[in-house]
Order: sequence, then structure tokens, then C-alpha cells
Amino acid sequence: MHSLYQLCPIERPHSLLLMLVAAALALVAGCATESRERGLSRDSYPLTAKTNQTDVYHGIEVTDPYRWLEDDRAPATAAWGEEQNALTRRYLDAIPERASIQKRLTELWNYEKYSVPSKRGGRYFFIRNSGLQNQGVLYTAATLEAEPSVLLDPNTLSAEGTIALSGTAVSEDGQWLAYGLAASGSDWQEWRVRNIQTSQDLPDLLRWIKFSGASWTKDNRGFFYSRYDEPTEAQKLTKVNEFQKLYYHRVGTDQSQDTLVYHRPDHKEWGFGGYATDDGQYLIITVTHGTDPKNRVFYKDLAQSNSDVIELLNEFDASYDFVGNDGPLFWFKTDLQAPRARLIAIDTRNPARANWREIIPEATDTLEGIRLVGNRFIASYLKDAHSQVKVFNLDGSLERQLDLPGIGSAGGFSGRREDTETFYSFTSFSVPGRIYSYSIPTGESRLWRQPQVAFAPDDFETHQVFAKSRDGTRVPIFITHRKGLRKNGAAPTLLYGYGGFNISITPSFSPANLAWMDMGGIYAVATLRGGGEYGEDWHQAGTKLQKQNVFDDFIAAAHWLIENRYTAPRRLAIAGGSNGGLLVGACLTQRPDLFGACLPAVGVLDMLRFHQFTIGWAWKSDYGSSENPDEFRALYAYSPYHNLRPNTRYPATLITTADHDDRVVPAHSFKFAARLQECNAGPNPTLIRIETRAGHGAGKPTAKTIEEAADRLAFLVRTLNFKP
Repeated sequence: MHSLYQLCPIERPHSLLLMLVAAALALVAGCATESRERGLSRDSYPLTAKTNQTDVYHGIEVTDPYRWLEDDRAPATAAWGEEQNALTRRYLDAIPERASIQKRLTELWNYEKYSVPSKRGGRYFFIRNSGLQNQGVLYTAATLEAEPSVLLDPNTLSAEGTIALSGTAVSEDGQWLAYGLAASGSDWQEWRVRNIQTSQDLPDLLRWIKFSGASWTKDNRGFFYSRYDEPTEAQKLTKVNEFQKLYYHRVGTDQSQDTLVYHRPDHKEWGFGGYATDDGQYLIITVTHGTDPKNRVFYKDLAQSNSDVIELLNEFDASYDFVGNDGPLFWFKTDLQAPRARLIAIDTRNPARANWREIIPEATDTLEGIRLVGNRFIASYLKDAHSQVKVFNLDGSLERQLDLPGIGSAGGFSGRREDTETFYSFTSFSVPGRIYSYSIPTGESRLWRQPQVAFAPDDFETHQVFAKSRDGTRVPIFITHRKGLRKNGAAPTLLYGYGGFNISITPSFSPANLAWMDMGGIYAVATLRGGGEYGEDWHQAGTKLQKQNVFDDFIAAAHWLIENRYTAPRRLAIAGGSNGGLLVGACLTQRPDLFGACLPAVGVLDMLRFHQFTIGWAWKSDYGSSENPDEFRALYAYSPYHNLRPNTRYPATLITTADHDDRVVPAHSFKFAARLQECNAGPNPTLIRIETRAGHGAGKPTAKTIEEAADRLAFLVRTLNFKP
């Protein structure tokens, strides 16, 4: 891109900058004598240059005056971000309750956290965080009772804890660990190979890997992975990601010698995931097209040298998740002719559709996932967005249902067909992740790890209610708060939502949410169309030309909370991240009267240009594209950046993003913040918090996570005007 200095010089004389800083400091100092509802005047914000950038979409002129903020490498953009961060920091640090909030968050975060264990080569592997470590540590042990040893500690790799373990794969014999590292929150990963016995790395270094794991061959000699071509240094955080390729890496060799297994230069948007079956016979190649749940499945016979790739499922008509195989018989979870999913069997020797067999039929509840472990299918269902787990025999007959501790989320259940045990986690809004071992022959669950957090879970309660959306659709809402809540319409309430990409939002534990409830707040989660909680029909009802349904569902949830005297608009905050950031931005622009505060995080906020950066093109399956006339009109109608109106009183807003976010590039948040500051009338603060050396969220160090949570909660305390 061209220099922003030539387009929009925004640097000011040093004396003027000092005057602005002094004015902002004077404003903060005067807050003690003002009402707690007061915020910032328009003159408090840094001046943001505007350009005359105009684009024409299908005959309609659309202005984009803050286009220059898309250039994340320009000095002018950096200077703008520094000024915005300085203002945000002054405002947040002046909130008297912030220090005590951060102290309480630190206390709540300081507990042992465990991942669900897995087993390979006669050893167990799991991740443990002792409490406040920036990154979890990978451990291994010969038995579950033995003292574990550290296999890999990412905290030793960077002083600030900004290098995260992004993926692991252990070879069949338990000799080798392939592991991925991500720096500063980027989606880019580097993979290495470690000798598990010695904890020493081999020279192997694999780069430019994104959206990929690793899968070892049965002979333990190497693994499959997917990568992109190397970008330039200037493009690595913004360049469109296309032409992914599937490779095989042999241990002890240079990446330049890796074997290209499969690619499709005729389909630049196809992505590939390679998985070697447990019996070592086949390579399953999952072919995706962006984030569309529909996919293709190809396979390759690994027992035959130079065998062809067979296009088994190439219609792109449904989702097909490979579950396992019995020789040439493949099992798939699919939503073909079953929006809430079922299990089918395909004999690859006779793969015509007329010969497919249904093993587990579609049920009333949504089949979210299924594993083949211990010669049984362990199926995870969602019933009104919370977990149920059932065990089936290989013929599809029901053997038993697990007794879970309550309304929550269960996950895990990995293993091999010959295993007799597996592990799973259970969590809820007031129960941190407990880890259980599960005996497959007996059906007995045994508690393995139970975190001890500095609070009393029995002091809180969760219940589920249902609101009606604009078109009458039933919208579930989880509501959690301290027991004994008085419904007087005055409780500070934080409403969270997502509503997209077939992703199910189920009960989960968060120290930040617990701190909020500990202060007397209500935490509510709305189950919105666009997600996967009720199957593919529910997902599709919140996509493309029907995306407005998602916002209507969220607004309906807000109205329900108000009408049932949980809260009032001045005490109601909304939050969401990524696609949830879009949700918050759209609801903010459509109903600014309904909320007291808004927290859009790493949001997709410019719906006309999202596809022009990194992996944004992949979201067209959910959003549509401004290149299509009908979809453009739908996008333009709700795009948060484009629907901000001058001289409108918007709710207090704290936008959060990160400088290394190469999933949803920070330009979305930059442009939205600039436009919102321009349009907002009244004193409600409009701030942006730009995290440094962080990305979309995955792998963020604990210290940074606590800092951001303290800022968000302090902002709510101030802007919702309540005393914890």
C-alpha cells in the first residue's frame, strides 16, 4: 500500500499533543466530582484524519473515510493506535475499583487447570497450568498415579509468555512428539519434533503452517500436515491465505524434502486436513471450502506405494466427519438428510449411495460429535445447548447414557478402538473443569482432577429460560447469578452471544465471569441462530440473507431480561468476540437505546471488505459477499462500520483488539472505533484497547488475559454505574 503520510497526515506539533494529554488528564482528575455516569466529551478523543475514499457497489456509492487504518504497517496507523491506547489507559486506570477487581481476578485465576489426558505408546500426556503460569505445560507420566515429568514448557521460550503451544501429536510408539508453536497470538505456527525420552528437539523445523494439526503414520517415521506458501514479511499478517497444500514430513529431514501429498491448484480456496487411520491403512483427506460445514472426503491407501487419491465424497452436499473404520468400511457422522446429524457406514469397495447404511439415526437432540473408542461409539449430544452423552454398540444399539453432574458441557472421549478407558471433562458456569476417567466396559466414571478455586460453587445457580424472537423463534438463555437474587430490575447484567459458523455455545467456566457474578452481576448467555446448537437448519437460519435473525434473537434475549425484571437498559451490557464482536456491533447500531455498555472484541465490523484479508474469504459461506448484489444489500444493511449515524447517543463502548490478530485483522476495530468516536453524541465513552504482541485470543498469556479482564470489568462498573 501507499504511504499514509501522503494521504492523511495526522501527526501534530509536539506542543499540541502535550495540550491534548494535559486536557485528558484534567478530565480524568475531575471525574471524582462528576456523576459516575459521565464519560468523555468529543474533544477528549485523538483527532482521526478522514479521506474522501468512496467505492461503488452495484451502483451504490459507499464512503470509507478511515480506509487508511487498514495499513497496519504504516507509522501513521501506529501513532493513531498509541494515542488511542493512551486515552483508554488513562480512563481505565482512573477507575477506583479497578485495582481490587484485578486482585480478585488474580485470586480466582490461581488454580490448577488440566487438559483431558491422552495415551500413546503406554504413556499418558496432558497439559497442566499450576495457576498463574502464562502458558500451560505439557507433562507425561507412565501411570495416572505416577509423578509426571515436564515434556515441554512454553513459558521458557519467551519472557512475556507470548509463545504458546498450538498443537501436539505423539507417535504411535510414544517415541516422538510433533508440536506446534504460535508467537504473539498469530495463526502462523512453527512445528518441531522432540524425542520424548530425552526431551531434546531434533533439527526439524516446519514453517508457514496454519489451520493444521499433525497425524503420524503407523510406522512412526513421519507425519502429515498442511501449509501455505511462504509470504513476504510485509504480507504475513494480512495477505489472503489461499492454495493450502498437504505434505508428509519424514523425521530427521529438512522441510524442503517434504513430500507433497495433495493440492489443487485449480481450487485456490480448498483446504486440506490429513488423518492416518488408527490401523495405519488409509490416509483420510478432509477437503474444506472456507468455513462451510459442508465438505468433501478423499482417501489414499497407505499400504500401496504411489496409490491414487480416491474421491470418495465429492458432492459437497453435507458435512462428513470421519469417525473410524473397520478395514474398508468407513463410518461418518453426517447431516445429509439429517439436520441434527446421524452415523452412517460406507463400504469403500462398493461406495454407491444406495449401499450406505444408517447406524445411529437422527435424534431429537443434536449429535455434536462421536468417537470410536473401546469398540463402542461414544456420542455427544446437545439438548437445548447442554451436554448429554450416550454409548452405542457398533450395530447402533444404545448401551447406556452417562450420568453427568448437571447442566453443563462434557468433552473429550478420545482414544483408540482397542482402549478400555477414556477421559472427559465436565464444566458449567460455576464449575471449573473437572476431569474424569471413564471405564468403557463398566460405564464407571472416576474423578481424576477437581480444581480448587477460591469461591463456593454452591453460592451460585444456573437456570435456562426461553425468549421469543421477532419471528416467534424460541431462543434459549442461560442465566447464572448468586443465589437469593432479588429481581427488582436493577441488577447489572452481562449478556453474551455468538451466533455463527455452526459453532455451539455451551456452558463453560470463566474466572472473569465468576468475578462479575461475585460482584453482584448476572451473567447471561443467549443461544442464537447461526450456531450449531439445534443442527444445520438452526445454523442456516442465521446466515447470509437471514443473518438479521441472529441480531433479532439477541435483542429478544435483552428484552426478556428487562421485561422479567432482571435488569434495565442502563444496567445491561452486551459482549461477544470475533463473530460475536459483529453481533455486538450490529446490535449497538440497531438498538443503541437498549444497552448501557457494549464490549465488541476482535470483531468483524466492516462487512463489505472482510474477505480481502487473510482467511476472511472463508467466511463467505456464513456472511455472503459484497461481490453479490443481493448479499451486498443484506451486508450493507447491518454492517456495523457503515451503519453508525452522526449525532447519535451510543452506549458506552470498549472495543478490544490486538496488533497480531491475523484472523480478524485489527483494521475492523480501528475503523469502527474512529467512526464511533466521530458519530457518538453525549458523554458515553468510546474507547479502543489495542493489545500488543497478542492475536485473536488463542494462546494469550495469563497475565495479559487478567489485565484485559480487569479493564473490561472496571469499564462495566464505571459505565453501568454500580458499586460491587
